[in-house]
Amino acid sequence: MYGTDHSTAMPKTGRIATNAALTGPLAHGTGTTGTTTLLAPAVPKQLVHKNAAHEVLLTGWRPTGPSAYRVSARWPRRHRIYGARRGLHDPQLLLETIRQTFPLLSHAVFDVPLGHQLIWDQFSYALVPEGLSVDAPGGEEVELDVVCQDLRRRGTRVTALTLAYVVSRAGVPLATAQSRFTVQTPAVYQRLRAGRGDAPQQMSRAVPLTFPIPAARAGRSAPRDVTLAATDRSHRWQLRVDTAHPAYFDHPVDHVPGALLLDAAGQAAQALACPAPVLAVAMECEFSHYVELDRPCWVEALTLLPDSTRRDRARVTFQQGAEDPSCALTVTLAPFPRD
Repeated sequence: MYGTDHSTAMPKTGRIATNAALTGPLAHGTGTTGTTTLLAPAVPKQLVHKNAAHEVLLTGWRPTGPSAYRVSARWPRRHRIYGARRGLHDPQLLLETIRQTFPLLSHAVFDVPLGHQLIWDQFSYALVPEGLSVDAPGGEEVELDVVCQDLRRRGTRVTALTLAYVVSRAGVPLATAQSRFTVQTPAVYQRLRAGRGDAPQQMSRAVPLTFPIPAARAGRSAPRDVTLAATDRSHRWQLRVDTAHPAYFDHPVDHVPGALLLDAAGQAAQALACPAPVLAVAMECEFSHYVELDRPCWVEALTLLPDSTRRDRARVTFQQGAEDPSCALTVTLAPFPRD
């Protein structure tokens, strides 16, 4: 899927997104919707592929060197879905912050047109649990230092990109991460989807929702946010895909979003460790196939040997039919820090 032409040409420099430029109808103000605090100013919502302005976590970006950028973000103290547990932000809040940088940098730096599809290939992260503290220095402010690597082009068009991250709060390291994705034109994407690229149509064909496992077992506070349903086998669940969910489906998509899969993997790892509450402090993920909306998807979790620091690990897979797993992850777990 990657382009065969590799270019060393760099994007234009000196293009700095400032808060002053983010005024008018594309910006949003402070306030509260439900239990999610709205933060302003933020980057325009279309640049992070969101319809709901209050879901935008990024507040700006600027170049810091050749192929390097600093992206700023703000985390709400209370998030409707990724709520704090035991005084720590949910790791999924970090993952959503990182995910929003993919379209931001693609559109704002590399001139990828809106409407082109960003297709996830690989993703990994490792975090320091204490860095998730709701009361950590720096408060709501988060900084992501991003380096763009292995840029590939076909002609002048970017076709693939790797992003490497160092995430910090008030200068204190919180996490590292790396992601690889490809970029496809609308026409190419429709050919790849082979008749499954009509988002409203695919959403209308979604598998009916099944009853969720207890929210506490999945590390969630509300049943609606649970992405797993019980089966007749332990450590095997059916993926719950709520196409009316305001975060995962705030705009139409033709397949299960990657963010939902990462959340489901974290929930599966928590369910595997239950009743002990655990944090997903690291993940290594490979996306092989789309997880389709109109076919049941089975989520399995298997305990692995501990890592070199004796932290527990789990292997989580997403399976549809007899083909290879659509998505496979290794999740590293750690207990919550003591007060």
